[in-house]
Amino acid sequence: MSAYDDLNRLTANKLEAVVVAIDYRLAPKYPFPAALEDCVYVTKFFLQEKVLAKYRVDPSRICIMGDSSGGTLAATVTQLLQNDPNFKGRIKAQALMYPGLQSLDTFLPSHQEYQHGPVLTREMIIKLLCLYVTEDQVLPQAALRNEHMPEESRHLFKFVNWSEFLPEKYKKNHVYTEPVLGKLNASYPVLVDSRLSPLLVNDSQLQSLPLTYIVTCEHDIFRDDGLIYISRLRNVGVQVTHEHVEKGVHGALSFTSAPVFLNLGLKLRDKYINWLEENL
Repeated sequence: MSAYDDLNRLTANKLEAVVVAIDYRLAPKYPFPAALEDCVYVTKFFLQEKVLAKYRVDPSRICIMGDSSGGTLAATVTQLLQNDPNFKGRIKAQALMYPGLQSLDTFLPSHQEYQHGPVLTREMIIKLLCLYVTEDQVLPQAALRNEHMPEESRHLFKFVNWSEFLPEKYKKNHVYTEPVLGKLNASYPVLVDSRLSPLLVNDSQLQSLPLTYIVTCEHDIFRDDGLIYISRLRNVGVQVTHEHVEKGVHGALSFTSAPVFLNLGLKLRDKYINWLEENL
């Protein structure tokens, strides 16, 4: 958690808030869904009345936040809790910083435009995602060709079809082609699991989500994942604040302390904290 210590301390001090950082288990030693299970367990534990009272937390002012893969986990945890009768309505807001939200289609426009970076490359992201699922080398090779999804996943592509959800300015000259299905002999059921790809939940599940803050960065392979989620959330009436950083790169929030400083990272950090102050 050392990389986020400065941000967490600043958030706690500025807002007089309690900030809990989850040091979840990592793949490949602990594959899916270990990291998610850790995040759900800790969140549910923290939401107990006696725990909230111990740390003097207002139970009506809870926000779940994450960046990058943490944003993926934050999105999924929020979905799971808001659709759990025992926790529905307990989360006031979610903040997702340049999250990766789907693994079905590896040829979104941003995946193509920024396949060589900056910061993240398409090959790197696919390898890391596949390690979360399996150490089998067959999967990343298929995913690089966009041929990794099973035939029975066809009905899910309506949830991530960028031609339907991306603003026109981001479609540019790209032409939508559906991923090739059924080419992979190996079976990975997790690839159709919405806990891995939070964009796969249906609209009725999205309707229950709380106030949402999403950051997307122009020069980021995950840009379109966030833009699709924003469109889908707004389509079902969820209140979304969208912060798009035109010159932004993935991980900008990490570049706010020594040895690397980015002015846009500092600005993004301040906007995020200001949003929390105004909305929590």
